[in-house]
Amino acid sequence: MASIRLKSHLSTPVVYSGNSAGRADARRKNGSFMAFVRRKAEICQKSGKARRFEIYVTALNSFMRFCGGEDVSICDINAILVKEYELFLSSRGLSRNTTSFYLRTLRALYNSAVEEGLAAQANPFRRVYTGVEPTSKRALSPKYINRLRIADLDDSPAKEFVRDMFMLSFYLRGMSLVDMCYLKKSDIKDGAVTYRRKKTGQSLRIKIEPWIEKILLKYPTGDSCYLLPLIKNDGTDERKQYKNRSAYINRYLKIIGRELQLPISLTMYVSRHSWAQAAREKKIPLQVISAALGHESEQTTLIYLDSIDSGQIDFANKAVARLLFCNKK
Repeated sequence: MASIRLKSHLSTPVVYSGNSAGRADARRKNGSFMAFVRRKAEICQKSGKARRFEIYVTALNSFMRFCGGEDVSICDINAILVKEYELFLSSRGLSRNTTSFYLRTLRALYNSAVEEGLAAQANPFRRVYTGVEPTSKRALSPKYINRLRIADLDDSPAKEFVRDMFMLSFYLRGMSLVDMCYLKKSDIKDGAVTYRRKKTGQSLRIKIEPWIEKILLKYPTGDSCYLLPLIKNDGTDERKQYKNRSAYINRYLKIIGRELQLPISLTMYVSRHSWAQAAREKKIPLQVISAALGHESEQTTLIYLDSIDSGQIDFANKAVARLLFCNKK
């Protein structure tokens, strides 16, 4: 009898017994999980869902390392195997949230395979943690955001540009860098910028206030179709350009943050948290904040989204920005 041993950090590896021919027949009947994930990733790539494609490929590579390069059929994925995988991830020093992220991705792919009729639902993820724990503080108070806004960076055009992109993100209700990169001039209509979030596909509209327009006019992009000088070569591996730009901007933000003695490490994501926190301090209703950020994953928020007037959101965005202009410290 042949058996397949999945490499594990535990002293006793998981063992699946059976003859090779039998296992090959089972994989043909139930489908290779690895092949299934590759197919799902390819669909994402062809449909332009670059981030989802990267998530699937990363998750697949991680799971294959756990499996020691062995193929696994969909029916092989059970509670014992998944628990082993969780322990494997933990043994590599990953945080609980990162481990949970891998497991949630794997669960979504497994459930997709079940929906396609490739296996019966066995609920193999019932014994592992797939939640999200609170992370360390990633929001700056208006006082520190204002310190960044008025900092004299004229001696370094690179730092000034990076600071301006951070502030633009803040003014645009914490817009993510990936969405900023893909903003097009055609997205500006009737005094507002309208775009679809890359992460969720949700359409959002943001009124262009004077402080937003000032930064947009400061960085013209010539004949480019893009609104900001973040993706410079139209139609040439734009995803790679975004990732390179992201690394560049976040590297400079950390330097600026240290120089200004900010209390937390500065990244573009801080702008989003900071906007939400500032809006909360202005006692703006939670459902308005959630709508402004495009948080459509919270069911309680979704109930109220349609009833929120866009003017309320524009008012919230203006109120948050005015916290800076009134704070001179």
